[in-house]
Amino acid sequence: MEQILQLAQIIKGSNNIVFFGGAGVSTASNIPDFRSAKGLYSIKLNRNFTPEELVSHTFFVRYPEDFFAFYKEHLIYPDAKPNDCHIALAKLEEMGKLSAIITQNIDGLHQMAGNKNVFELHGSVHRNYCRSCGAFYDAVYIRGYAGVPKCEKCGGSIKPDVVLYEEALDDQIVDGAIRAIQNADTLIIGGTSLIVYPAAGLIRYFRGKKLVLINKSTTSADNSADLVIHDDIAKVMKMAVEQCKNV
Repeated sequence: MEQILQLAQIIKGSNNIVFFGGAGVSTASNIPDFRSAKGLYSIKLNRNFTPEELVSHTFFVRYPEDFFAFYKEHLIYPDAKPNDCHIALAKLEEMGKLSAIITQNIDGLHQMAGNKNVFELHGSVHRNYCRSCGAFYDAVYIRGYAGVPKCEKCGGSIKPDVVLYEEALDDQIVDGAIRAIQNADTLIIGGTSLIVYPAAGLIRYFRGKKLVLINKSTTSADNSADLVIHDDIAKVMKMAVEQCKNV
């Protein structure tokens, strides 16, 4: 509880918080962590491809039918709802404390919770575009399409607006995330092991006052943080935001 109070005090004393989140932010919404023991990387596939290969650009191009079969089953969670962490972050934005969210997740739950300024480093399953004419399609269209989704307007192939393995991050989104981190007085990092680059390298741009790390396991940045909490991110953020009223 002492660490929760410390976090609440940091939040109370901050005017420009940026939250940097990973897969652990969404596990309470029943979206598995790719890299956890129970995550997708532990799935035993009856084929000669690893999960990384199944969501690579090469696999998307060469084996579109297998790509979309895996993608629709393991990366789109239509019933997922924002959890206590998402809701707490939305409240911080309403309070004028939180200026931006930088996320490695592709589930769109931050926006669903009400956050407005979200930098999605790895894209979103809710955006899909025709590679020929650029027509937009949502996740419902992709899930409901049998086989490889095709554009209704021109018949072109559709690609999820998700950064696949072998693809580069969007420069505009990265630049915006860097500016947000550079301007922050507090950076809260949650639900990420900080091993996925280049996203994890963004924290080196932070020059603010307080660095907070919330993750169940240790990370490479623990020694650099002003406050480290090894606990469930949803529980911690909910309690800390509630405590802000009492600090």
